[in-house]
Amino acid sequence: MKIKVTFRRALLIAICCAMAIAIATGQTKPQKSPATTERVQPGQPKIWRDPGRVEQLDFQHGPGGIANAPKSPFTFIEEDLDGSNPKIKVRDAAGREWGVKWGSEVNAEVFASRIAWAAGYFVEPSYFVASGKVSRVAGLTRAKKQIAADGSFTDARFELKLKGIKKAKDELSWQWIQNPFVGTKELNGLKVVMMLVSNWDSKDQRDARRGSNTAIFKNKEGEDWHVVTDWGGTMGKWGGVLSREKWDCKGYTDQNQKFITRATSGLVQFGYSGQHTDSIRDNIRASDVGWLMTYLGRITDAQLRAGLKASGATADEVECFTLAIRQRLELLKANSR
Repeated sequence: MKIKVTFRRALLIAICCAMAIAIATGQTKPQKSPATTERVQPGQPKIWRDPGRVEQLDFQHGPGGIANAPKSPFTFIEEDLDGSNPKIKVRDAAGREWGVKWGSEVNAEVFASRIAWAAGYFVEPSYFVASGKVSRVAGLTRAKKQIAADGSFTDARFELKLKGIKKAKDELSWQWIQNPFVGTKELNGLKVVMMLVSNWDSKDQRDARRGSNTAIFKNKEGEDWHVVTDWGGTMGKWGGVLSREKWDCKGYTDQNQKFITRATSGLVQFGYSGQHTDSIRDNIRASDVGWLMTYLGRITDAQLRAGLKASGATADEVECFTLAIRQRLELLKANSR
């Protein structure tokens, strides 16, 4: 018995000493970067802005336009290990910083974000780059298979790192059910866009430990943009873990028949399911859909084709998706009264 007590006392003393040493030497739990944990002064909340003449928007180059398209040569900065896909950061010939991603989300993310942008929602400019070369690459782990020994790569998504923007992510992001826009046509319109492109990856602040797909971008003008930051889980099948898909035109088309399940008493009911099913699909008014269609309804088939081609779609995918998206837009139009 005396031996057990002595052992416990020695163990307790050892633990206390280790804690004291950790505190004295600064070996405490690492803090997250200021971009994700530092609280910023609240600004004017915004979730939408008028996109202007939608039918004239450049779907080929998206919100960044041709002027901000990635310009080679590219120089390696570092590997980015956030998320689940291989990523790196590079600098282009114009001195702009880019997040480069590979994997199954590349085509879908570039295209779906074009749809959200055309509806007036804030997105980060992104481009599909079919091939290129990165110099001074070193120390890769997850992205090693994506870049050849000479620095060459194929089929990448380049996302522009916006200057003058402070991002509040994860714990400091926002929830679909708790934000300054609950009940507004602008928030409900964003939910409809999520369902239009079958974005099942609707994680928000409630999922901070896994990584929220919402964020608040604070700009120099004192505005707090409420943003969906990940459009990769789109253009396929919505659903659960075993059934959902990305960039799958057949699966996307097959779900058109249950895209809208019912419209009654001024509400439109959708067949969507995802990470937060009820938070996305419930309480969408026909008037919300009608308001959104004053913008989305002006998108032309030529714009859809241009956006799809610029996102890396094959010729067959361009035609398949154009037809399927138009069918969904017509369904929204028919249920917006």
